Amino acid sequence: MKIIIHGGFFSESTTDAQTKHAKQEALIAIVKKSYDYLKTHTATQAVVYAVSLLEDSPLFNAGIGSQIQSDGQIRMSAALMDGETQKMSGVINIQNVQNPILVAEKLSPYDDRVLGGEGATQYAHTNGFAEFSTETPERRAEYEKKLAGTGVGTVGCVALDADGKLAVATSTGGKGFEMVGRISDSATVAGNYANAFCGVSCTGVGEDIVSNATAAKIVTRVTDGMPIANAFAKTFNELKPYDGFAGAIAIDAQGNIFHQDSHPSMVFASFDGESVKVFN
Repeated sequence: MKIIIHGGFFSESTTDAQTKHAKQEALIAIVKKSYDYLKTHTATQAVVYAVSLLEDSPLFNAGIGSQIQSDGQIRMSAALMDGETQKMSGVINIQNVQNPILVAEKLSPYDDRVLGGEGATQYAHTNGFAEFSTETPERRAEYEKKLAGTGVGTVGCVALDADGKLAVATSTGGKGFEMVGRISDSATVAGNYANAFCGVSCTGVGEDIVSNATAAKIVTRVTDGMPIANAFAKTFNELKPYDGFAGAIAIDAQGNIFHQDSHPSMVFASFDGESVKVFN
């Protein structure tokens, strides 16, 4: 069993030592708790659980603490993909729910598995998800002062369970001050993709990740027999012509854990039951 999580890029927030330490401690606590959960649950259940914990932390730009768009509203996106069934479900620009990833999970049995905007929000509120504002005073202050970071905050998780099955989940609160209607990579196969061979979750500038089809490329290359490190290297090299801003975490079917970013530094933590690795 293996698990890795990310919390976007550190540059999305202040760079003081206290904030850095808080993110490290939060990631370590969440990855350990999620690994314990993975012991008795499937990879798909575990990635949803891990991402919901990340959404509940105001330290990260997803769920509680999501960025505010140009019209003063918060719109969030999230997606889940089961590597065995190859089914992806998600929500795009959903509003007023605490955990978008849980809505994505609930959509997974449906034929219509990816909902956007008003339809996603209406579905959530008529299917047991309470009205909930994810805005924090800090995000409102950033919005009012037009100081809302660099727009590269997302959270994600990849897990390999005891049966050798992979799953991935990703959630984002957007980049902040974006145009209304803008769609991120998080609920697309460019930012969130898994099959029986590999699972990848991305963070960074959504437009760059979509242009590069980052997650889908890495997974496809691993599926075709390329070692995971080589698949990352080739895919991230393809970001260079336009200075693409991206980070990604992954696990392959052999249990190899990998991460890479094009611009330091993505915040992440991984756990294999013995040792924790966390960003420095």
